[in-house]
Amino acid sequence: MKKIKKFLSQNIYAQLFIEFLTLGLFTIGGGLAMIGLVKERMCDKRNWLTEDETLDAIAVSQGLPGVIAINMSVFVGYKVGKIKGALISCFAMLLPSFLIILGIATFLQGTYHNPYVKGALRGISAAVAGIIIMTCYKMGKQLFQKDKEYKGIVVFNILVMVSTFAAITFFKIDVSWMILTSIVLGIVFFNLVINRAKRGEGK
Repeated sequence: MKKIKKFLSQNIYAQLFIEFLTLGLFTIGGGLAMIGLVKERMCDKRNWLTEDETLDAIAVSQGLPGVIAINMSVFVGYKVGKIKGALISCFAMLLPSFLIILGIATFLQGTYHNPYVKGALRGISAAVAGIIIMTCYKMGKQLFQKDKEYKGIVVFNILVMVSTFAAITFFKIDVSWMILTSIVLGIVFFNLVINRAKRGEGK
């Protein structure tokens, strides 16, 4: 047991495997549900990411093609352990869901209408909704604390958040278009407005 603990404490690849295996096992409800766990385990526990890096990693993983959970595992794995770390993290992230879905497809196809199964799914759904709300609150709080001395950034963040929510909710605009639009607006705003303001302050 002591040798195992020593190995886990010294081997960064083993740590990556354990952490992302845990994330893969308890990420119920999609990639957004994992964000709270990512901050808790990668930022607060392991110190692999700072709070700002965590927020940036979430934004990059959400904005790129593919599943946010896989993108996040590759991002963190590469930062901590380069190519080998990225491959191990991605494999560990996929392994639990692969095995669980394989088991469900093989043995549990006829149990969906079982009252115990339905009750468990309802409970999980409610918990996931709570996790996502908590994550949105923490992300929003961190977002507004970042560069809070520049009021223009706060206004920009609020406008993008509100317009994105309204466009997706009320006008049924595809999420991918809103992500692309937000990327373009962010580039234009920060290069033409904020960077110029910071250079002016430096002078």
